[in-house]
Amino acid sequence: MGRWEPNARGRLEQAALELYLERGFAPTTVTEIAKRAGLTERTFFRHFADKREVLFSGSEMLQQALVDAVAGAPGEAAPIDAVAAGLDTVGDLFRDRRPHSLRRQSVIAANPELQERELIKLARLSAATAGALRARGVPEPAASLAAEAGTAVFRIAFERWVDGPQDEDLTQLIRGSLAELKAVTAGA
Repeated sequence: MGRWEPNARGRLEQAALELYLERGFAPTTVTEIAKRAGLTERTFFRHFADKREVLFSGSEMLQQALVDAVAGAPGEAAPIDAVAAGLDTVGDLFRDRRPHSLRRQSVIAANPELQERELIKLARLSAATAGALRARGVPEPAASLAAEAGTAVFRIAFERWVDGPQDEDLTQLIRGSLAELKAVTAGA
Protein backbone atom coordinates (compact mmCIF):
# COMPACT_ATOMS: atom_id res chain seq x y z
CA MET A 1 0.00 0.00 0.00
CA GLY A 2 1.15 3.51 -0.72
CA ARG A 3 1.91 6.03 1.96
CA TRP A 4 -0.90 8.30 0.84
CA GLU A 5 -4.37 6.99 0.18
CA PRO A 6 -6.94 9.36 -1.35
CA ASN A 7 -10.17 9.66 0.63
CA ALA A 8 -9.08 7.16 3.26
CA ARG A 9 -11.76 8.35 5.68
CA GLY A 10 -14.56 7.99 3.15
CA ARG A 11 -13.33 4.57 2.09
CA LEU A 12 -13.25 3.42 5.71
CA GLU A 13 -16.77 4.71 6.29
CA GLN A 14 -18.04 2.95 3.17
CA ALA A 15 -16.27 -0.32 4.00
CA ALA A 16 -17.54 -0.29 7.58
CA LEU A 17 -21.14 0.34 6.55
CA GLU A 18 -20.99 -2.44 3.95
CA LEU A 19 -19.58 -4.90 6.48
CA TYR A 20 -22.06 -3.90 9.19
CA LEU A 21 -24.90 -4.51 6.76
CA GLU A 22 -23.47 -7.83 5.56
CA ARG A 23 -22.25 -9.32 8.83
CA GLY A 24 -23.67 -7.16 11.61
CA PHE A 25 -21.96 -4.60 13.77
CA ALA A 26 -20.70 -6.80 16.61
CA PRO A 27 -18.84 -9.45 14.58
CA THR A 28 -17.15 -6.93 12.27
CA THR A 29 -13.59 -6.05 13.27
CA VAL A 30 -11.50 -2.97 12.62
CA THR A 31 -9.03 -5.19 10.78
CA GLU A 32 -11.78 -6.31 8.39
CA ILE A 33 -12.91 -2.73 7.82
CA ALA A 34 -9.40 -1.56 7.04
CA LYS A 35 -8.78 -4.53 4.73
CA ARG A 36 -12.05 -3.93 2.83
CA ALA A 37 -11.04 -0.28 2.39
CA GLY A 38 -7.58 -1.29 1.16
CA LEU A 39 -5.95 0.39 4.14
CA THR A 40 -4.19 -0.56 7.35
CA GLU A 41 -5.61 -0.83 10.84
CA ARG A 42 -3.26 1.99 11.82
CA THR A 43 -4.86 4.22 9.19
CA PHE A 44 -8.28 3.35 10.61
CA PHE A 45 -7.23 4.55 14.06
CA ARG A 46 -5.84 7.77 12.61
CA HIS A 47 -9.39 8.61 11.54
CA PHE A 48 -11.62 6.94 14.16
CA ALA A 49 -11.32 6.10 17.84
CA ASP A 50 -13.26 2.85 17.43
CA LYS A 51 -15.59 1.06 15.07
CA ARG A 52 -18.69 2.83 16.46
CA GLU A 53 -17.36 6.24 15.52
CA VAL A 54 -17.45 5.37 11.82
CA LEU A 55 -21.23 5.69 12.04
CA PHE A 56 -21.15 8.92 14.04
CA SER A 57 -18.29 10.80 12.41
CA GLY A 58 -20.58 13.51 11.02
CA SER A 59 -22.01 14.44 14.42
CA GLU A 60 -19.66 17.38 14.98
CA MET A 61 -20.41 18.84 11.55
CA LEU A 62 -24.15 18.45 12.13
CA GLN A 63 -23.92 20.04 15.56
CA GLN A 64 -21.82 22.96 14.29
CA ALA A 65 -24.22 23.64 11.42
CA LEU A 66 -27.16 23.69 13.81
CA VAL A 67 -25.41 25.95 16.33
CA ASP A 68 -24.25 28.35 13.60
CA ALA A 69 -27.77 28.59 12.16
CA VAL A 70 -29.32 29.19 15.58
CA ALA A 71 -26.72 31.89 16.26
CA GLY A 72 -27.38 33.46 12.86
CA ALA A 73 -31.17 33.58 13.19
CA PRO A 74 -32.69 37.07 13.25
CA GLY A 75 -32.22 38.73 16.63
CA GLU A 76 -35.96 39.16 17.17
CA ALA A 77 -36.70 35.48 16.50
CA ALA A 78 -38.39 33.60 19.33
CA PRO A 79 -36.24 30.77 20.75
CA ILE A 80 -38.21 28.04 18.98
CA ASP A 81 -38.00 29.96 15.70
CA ALA A 82 -34.21 30.26 16.06
CA VAL A 83 -34.14 26.49 16.59
CA ALA A 84 -36.37 26.08 13.51
CA ALA A 85 -33.81 28.01 11.46
CA GLY A 86 -31.17 25.59 12.68
CA LEU A 87 -33.32 22.59 11.86
CA ASP A 88 -33.86 23.87 8.31
CA THR A 89 -30.09 23.90 7.90
CA VAL A 90 -29.85 20.37 9.25
CA GLY A 91 -32.54 19.19 6.86
CA ASP A 92 -30.59 20.68 3.97
CA LEU A 93 -27.46 18.76 5.03
CA PHE A 94 -29.33 15.47 4.63
CA ARG A 95 -30.91 16.32 1.28
CA ASP A 96 -28.66 14.07 -0.81
CA ARG A 97 -27.83 11.57 1.92
CA ARG A 98 -31.03 9.56 2.12
CA PRO A 99 -29.64 6.22 0.83
CA HIS A 100 -26.69 6.45 3.23
CA SER A 101 -28.97 7.51 6.10
CA LEU A 102 -31.31 4.57 5.51
CA ARG A 103 -28.45 2.09 5.56
CA ARG A 104 -26.81 3.70 8.58
CA GLN A 105 -30.07 3.78 10.50
CA SER A 106 -30.73 0.09 9.84
CA VAL A 107 -27.36 -0.77 11.40
CA ILE A 108 -28.08 1.42 14.42
CA ALA A 109 -31.59 0.02 14.86
CA ALA A 110 -30.18 -3.52 15.01
CA ASN A 111 -27.70 -2.81 17.81
CA PRO A 112 -28.52 -1.53 21.34
CA GLU A 113 -24.98 -0.20 21.84
CA LEU A 114 -25.35 1.96 18.76
CA GLN A 115 -28.84 3.07 19.78
CA GLU A 116 -27.33 4.29 23.04
CA ARG A 117 -24.61 6.16 21.14
CA GLU A 118 -27.28 7.77 18.96
CA LEU A 119 -29.09 9.01 22.08
CA ILE A 120 -25.83 10.46 23.40
CA LYS A 121 -25.37 12.26 20.07
CA LEU A 122 -28.87 13.74 20.33
CA ALA A 123 -28.26 14.82 23.93
CA ARG A 124 -25.08 16.63 22.86
CA LEU A 125 -26.96 18.23 20.00
CA SER A 126 -29.60 19.51 22.41
CA ALA A 127 -26.99 20.82 24.86
CA ALA A 128 -25.15 22.65 22.08
CA THR A 129 -28.41 24.15 20.84
CA ALA A 130 -29.29 25.33 24.34
CA GLY A 131 -25.84 26.90 24.57
CA ALA A 132 -26.39 28.74 21.29
CA LEU A 133 -29.74 30.01 22.57
CA ARG A 134 -28.20 31.18 25.85
CA ALA A 135 -25.55 33.01 23.82
CA ARG A 136 -28.44 34.80 22.08
CA GLY A 137 -29.66 35.94 25.50
CA VAL A 138 -32.39 33.35 25.99
CA PRO A 139 -32.64 32.61 29.72
CA GLU A 140 -33.10 29.22 31.34
CA PRO A 141 -35.25 27.21 31.34
CA ALA A 142 -36.48 28.58 28.00
CA ALA A 143 -33.17 27.82 26.24
CA SER A 144 -33.15 24.18 27.35
CA LEU A 145 -36.85 23.70 26.69
CA ALA A 146 -36.59 25.07 23.14
CA ALA A 147 -33.45 23.00 22.47
CA GLU A 148 -35.02 19.78 23.76
CA ALA A 149 -38.17 20.44 21.77
CA GLY A 150 -36.09 21.06 18.65
CA THR A 151 -34.16 17.85 19.17
CA ALA A 152 -37.41 15.92 19.57
CA VAL A 153 -38.77 17.51 16.39
CA PHE A 154 -35.62 16.51 14.52
CA ARG A 155 -35.67 12.93 15.86
CA ILE A 156 -39.32 12.38 14.99
CA ALA A 157 -38.97 13.95 11.54
CA PHE A 158 -35.85 11.89 10.85
CA GLU A 159 -37.62 8.67 11.85
CA ARG A 160 -40.52 9.56 9.55
CA TRP A 161 -38.06 10.34 6.76
CA VAL A 162 -36.18 7.04 6.92
CA ASP A 163 -39.42 5.06 7.26
CA GLY A 164 -41.35 7.01 4.63
CA PRO A 165 -41.56 7.22 0.85
CA GLN A 166 -38.41 7.92 -1.18
CA ASP A 167 -39.62 11.34 -2.33
CA GLU A 168 -40.18 12.82 1.13
CA ASP A 169 -38.07 15.84 2.01
CA LEU A 170 -36.54 15.92 5.50
CA THR A 171 -36.79 19.70 5.75
CA GLN A 172 -40.53 19.54 5.03
CA LEU A 173 -40.98 16.78 7.59
CA ILE A 174 -39.09 18.87 10.16
CA ARG A 175 -41.31 21.87 9.43
CA GLY A 176 -44.43 19.69 9.66
CA SER A 177 -43.32 18.17 12.97
CA LEU A 178 -42.55 21.63 14.34
CA ALA A 179 -45.99 22.86 13.27
CA GLU A 180 -47.55 19.86 15.05
CA LEU A 181 -45.58 20.69 18.19
CA LYS A 182 -46.72 24.31 18.07
CA ALA A 183 -50.33 23.17 17.60
CA VAL A 184 -50.09 20.82 20.57
CA THR A 185 -48.56 23.48 22.83
CA ALA A 186 -50.98 26.19 21.69
CA GLY A 187 -53.82 24.22 23.22
CA ALA A 188 -52.02 23.97 26.55
